[in-house]
Amino acid sequence: MICNIHRYYPNESQEIDGKQHVTTVKIAEIHAKSTLSPSKIYDYVVNPYVGCQHGCTYCYARFMKRFTGHKEPWGDFVDVKINAPDLLRREIAHKKIGTVWLSGVCDPYQPLEKKYRLSRQCIEILAAHAWPVVIQTRASLVLRDIDLYRQAGHIEVGLSITTADDAVRRAFEPQAPPIAGRLKAVEALKRNGVRTYAMIAPILPGAENLIEALAGRVDYVIIDRMNYAHANRIYAKHGWRDKNTDEYFQTIGRRFAADCARLGVTCRPAY
Repeated sequence: MICNIHRYYPNESQEIDGKQHVTTVKIAEIHAKSTLSPSKIYDYVVNPYVGCQHGCTYCYARFMKRFTGHKEPWGDFVDVKINAPDLLRREIAHKKIGTVWLSGVCDPYQPLEKKYRLSRQCIEILAAHAWPVVIQTRASLVLRDIDLYRQAGHIEVGLSITTADDAVRRAFEPQAPPIAGRLKAVEALKRNGVRTYAMIAPILPGAENLIEALAGRVDYVIIDRMNYAHANRIYAKHGWRDKNTDEYFQTIGRRFAADCARLGVTCRPAY
């Protein structure tokens, strides 16, 4: 639920594949009525933004459009909850302490976070009250806040790394950061004493050797198959339909389990 909406149309510049791209994301600065919500994954979830500049083709969060009334394609709008930190500060005062997921239906470190710093402010509030936090992102901007994670001591940070092949990433996640940057980010977090994980979800073509790439860089990995049909056209266009079948996900699941056992990586399958 939102109120006092102010909409504007900036020319947002973000770096994609090493080049600066000017985008026409429709941005709304909004005042939300609440921010700390129950979650089926962790105890709570905080989403400082509605929508995501990464606009991944398969993203389940595009269902949000049914409730927000946006007509723009997924990835072409973001609502910025400018009062999220103030709301969170009030809400945790009367909620039972629990683990907070940042975030469920947006990337908390999408490019707009560099300007608004809402995710950092929310994490600062949670850390000050000793609430555990689990962060999930695709962006190396997450490294900006290493000082905060190290001071808090009860924060886990995960990078979504869905393939080892950047050509595949460009097909499914054209606006998201390159894979190499995500691997470097999770390695830097681990090196700085932050508990880290990789979210291999959904498993995309070219993910077969990811466990080897992640060994030593993460404390654990979570894996899950493709569960939504939003990206079926991408599989068809590139001749990857065989990488979106029950048989494929069963086979690669067994391979991941074997690789994790061999390399000493803790694996948490979700399917």
